[in-house]
Amino acid sequence: MTEQQAPRALADVVGSAVLATRGVAFLRPGLAELLRSSVGLGAGRGTSGAAGASGVRVERGKGSQGLDIEVYVVLSRGHRALDVTRAVRSAVVAALEEQAPEAVSARVRVTVTGVV
Repeated sequence: MTEQQAPRALADVVGSAVLATRGVAFLRPGLAELLRSSVGLGAGRGTSGAAGASGVRVERGKGSQGLDIEVYVVLSRGHRALDVTRAVRSAVVAALEEQAPEAVSARVRVTVTGVV
């Protein structure tokens, strides 16, 4: 796996774990997904694959060996943000332990960007 593919693969693992968490409506769409949906090009694509990971950023930590993982989610109405963000963080850590043990020491930050 090349150095460019590794963050993308981790973002996909993280995105899948986040989407499976109770209370998460979807990952925050990126600019490409917003434009695609506004002109009807993204109809029926859902939130999987490259589009689904737009709410996940994986970067090398500055001055350290670890990774920084940022997750941007939109919550389903009726769920407490604190509970969901804790569950998302736990799901990400569990997915990393299972799928990418070398990334377990990553710092995970979860940001709620909206409620639907």
